[in-house]
Amino acid sequence: MAEHGGTPAPADEEEEQVWSWGAGTDGQLGTSKLQDEHLPQLLSLTSLPSVSMLACGGAHVIALTSGGKVLTWGRGNSGQLGHGDILDSSLPKPVSFLDDYVVTQASAGWSHSAFVSDSGCLFTCGNGSFGQLGHGDNTSLSTPAKVSYFVDKCVKMVACGMRHSLVLSAGNQVCGFGSGKRGQLGVSSERTKSLVNLPCVVSGLEDVEVVCIAANGDHSAAISASGQMFSWGRGFCGSSDVQTPQCLQSSLSFRELALGWNHALLLTVDGEVFKLGNTLNKQSEKQSLQVDSSEPLLEKVSGFDGVKVLQIAAGAEHSAAVTESGEVQTWGWGEHGQLGLGNTNDQNNPQLVSLGSIDQRTKDTKVYCGSGFTYVVRRYNIHHRNGCIISNV
Repeated sequence: MAEHGGTPAPADEEEEQVWSWGAGTDGQLGTSKLQDEHLPQLLSLTSLPSVSMLACGGAHVIALTSGGKVLTWGRGNSGQLGHGDILDSSLPKPVSFLDDYVVTQASAGWSHSAFVSDSGCLFTCGNGSFGQLGHGDNTSLSTPAKVSYFVDKCVKMVACGMRHSLVLSAGNQVCGFGSGKRGQLGVSSERTKSLVNLPCVVSGLEDVEVVCIAANGDHSAAISASGQMFSWGRGFCGSSDVQTPQCLQSSLSFRELALGWNHALLLTVDGEVFKLGNTLNKQSEKQSLQVDSSEPLLEKVSGFDGVKVLQIAAGAEHSAAVTESGEVQTWGWGEHGQLGLGNTNDQNNPQLVSLGSIDQRTKDTKVYCGSGFTYVVRRYNIHHRNGCIISNV
């Protein structure tokens, strides 16, 4: 479409804000200060251009740009930042080893990292002492190395837990490697008595079309194309550990999941939030979805009545959600200020985080949780009018 005189109208542009708060003593907040922050801190974007996704781990962060470049910061003592050293970084720093690749997805574990390229290659670095890097040994690496097992398998997604990793590859195959002590690798109990440093196929998902995988702590989980949730590893709410994937018996259809150390969040296709496990949310509305005493109870998270939730995230022991209106709400453990409410109090129910105004120019809001810290990326449309740029930020 053209304006007066046949001059093309400039295309709308985007502007973004990145906020962080919570535990920050390892530089994971990207503020250049080594301290906890109890309120959201607006970051300078000069070193963090056009974020397409974040992955938050134990105390480090991975950022992917819209052009497929990778930046990392925070704790680097095991080489998890991929910079070729074991130094911390309090500001985002490019991972130069991956400059020749377009990275489309990444995951951050407690002290290891994994990256997926657009060609389906998998790279890992960081702590490898449990075999969680998948290279056939227990060596730690300070620069990303290609996992040879997946060279001809086309990796679609990777998820890093505390001491293990999961990979979803083309052909609907899910593999695990690393520590399997609690069953989180999804293989037979005989094999999980020792560490597994080469990828092994997860049992029981062969006939399931998996669209999403997740890992945190000693938990593993997946969502199928039909909206079913499968979990394995450490049991929730004191239930027994599960050696192979078990389908959660529920009539609900799920589209997103997030794992903490002791809990799981589940988002339904209708925008309702449910949880499994020992979170601080004691007042959840219990649903009669329990099949037997060994199955963890699925509970609806209170506080979202009449509100549609678009996205969820989970840290070690805190939770976050983005509502349809673009608001960010947090609840759970607050010792490091990771709830962003200006204090270190725990919260049983979702609480609104103050991040400035939201109006019709707010395009998208995403929340990401590390073990004890939180990030939000918010995008705005910048409209051009008569040669002027009009924005709400």
